[in-house]
Amino acid sequence: MNYYEDTYDPSERQLLPNIFNPLFPGGGSGGQPSFPGPGPFPGGPPGFPGSGPFPGGGPGGGAGGSQNAAPTSPPPSFIPQQNQFQTKAIDPGAIRGCLFRFTYIWLRRDSFWFYPTFIGRNSISGFRWTGFRWVLFGTDLNRIESFQCF
Repeated sequence: MNYYEDTYDPSERQLLPNIFNPLFPGGGSGGQPSFPGPGPFPGGPPGFPGSGPFPGGGPGGGAGGSQNAAPTSPPPSFIPQQNQFQTKAIDPGAIRGCLFRFTYIWLRRDSFWFYPTFIGRNSISGFRWTGFRWVLFGTDLNRIESFQCF
């Protein structure tokens, strides 16, 4: 058998009934499904950018107003005291309450103000305060020694 030979035969293609009509009213043009509404962006169906259930874009609005935007104001001007007890790893469920809130984070060799916008099973990302502006930042959860939300 020649592995470089095209084995696709259009006559073997199976045609399926248009199952998209119940999900996508209008059926689209040329047999392609279409989304309801004027388009996917502003005014489009729920779940698309600009039309989420939260005012301002992010849950609770946040300081930045949008889920993936940096806060528009600096963090609090104080540095909180670190807890005396330390954990081996941070559970994503424990830090999830800090999503879209000013959070002070202590890493093994560093500490800073942070504004988390995403928390995964093993990592966290958002914006880190440099002292005069917010910059994108992400790290593994196992690097975090402790944290406090505000």
